[in-house]
Amino acid sequence: MSKDELVETYIRDPDTILIVDDNEINRCVLSNIFETSLKVEEAENGRVGLDALLDHKDRICAVLLDVVMPEMDGITMLKNMKELGMLKDLPVFLITTEIDAKTTHEAYELGVIDIIQKPVVTYMVEKRVNYILELFAARRKLSSELFKKQQEMLEQSRHIAELSSGMVESLSVAIEFRSGESGEHVSRIRDITKILLKKTAMGDGISDEEIELISLGAVMHDVGKIGIPDEILNKPGRLTKEEFEVMKTHTTLGAELLKSIPQMRENEAFDYAYDIALHHHERWDGRGYPEGLKGDEISVEAQIVSIADVYDALVSKRVYKDAFSYDEAVRMIKDGECGAFSPKLLSCFLKAEPLLRKIYTGKSYSRRDEKKD
Repeated sequence: MSKDELVETYIRDPDTILIVDDNEINRCVLSNIFETSLKVEEAENGRVGLDALLDHKDRICAVLLDVVMPEMDGITMLKNMKELGMLKDLPVFLITTEIDAKTTHEAYELGVIDIIQKPVVTYMVEKRVNYILELFAARRKLSSELFKKQQEMLEQSRHIAELSSGMVESLSVAIEFRSGESGEHVSRIRDITKILLKKTAMGDGISDEEIELISLGAVMHDVGKIGIPDEILNKPGRLTKEEFEVMKTHTTLGAELLKSIPQMRENEAFDYAYDIALHHHERWDGRGYPEGLKGDEISVEAQIVSIADVYDALVSKRVYKDAFSYDEAVRMIKDGECGAFSPKLLSCFLKAEPLLRKIYTGKSYSRRDEKKD
């Protein structure tokens, strides 16, 4: 259903009044009052009236309800309507000859709008009912305007979020091109992150919405490389100790860069992006950088991006090395040659790794693979 159809459905005014009375003459009198301005539906008792409401609830604008009826009386019908949540937006008028204090109190407690005594005075019933219908119509109109505004705001928010995400990904890809990569690295890191969160226990307790934000944050893990000199960033050989110290600063540079962009700070993914940029080179044993965090001091998202980054670096060709085979990359990670990872993360990675290979072959990987078994 389109937005316009959704709004039209929401604001469409009901046009039928339901008369529930076991006396055919009473129903005829009441029907004659409203038949020129509204459609009229009749029911001879509460049971039939309740069925009519359930079948045509979007069409009914008001209920004129007798009290004493066979099969189901008016008060019982009211109780059923209340349980079904029908009385909030549907005015009910009790029309009866028996208006004792107990019935009056119970009816108003259940949610009746007004009580009209029989025999009815035609112009009085018409005035009282139409006045209430006008109030409810005005309330629906106000609600519909608010609803339309909400839909417009949601659409604008989605558009802004899409633009923001696109700009972030474009910036990240541009940085990858600068370092001699194809730009697919950031896309693969996002996909690996999402798979590890959706397909393994690493994502337990994390909502789908949070996973999307974390995955967007993962795209920005290396934005700090924009501040690393070309001669270090694209050096074909092994970095010297001094050069490596400069390279390590891409974590703090990235975090500071993200923090310095006002629009980025307003993005829902900012906290994840900042944490990942700063901490995706931390290691479980405390031997990572820049802060030497250890164990659970490292967030789940930073842990996941750290192993995703290592895996992608190993199986991809870089300016300083050829690509390793998938099996060799797995062996190196298991043997701790790329730093220490948590036992839980390592176990989850090994479980998901056959699926991660599909990202690189491009033959059988699809978004459906991200869903948990």
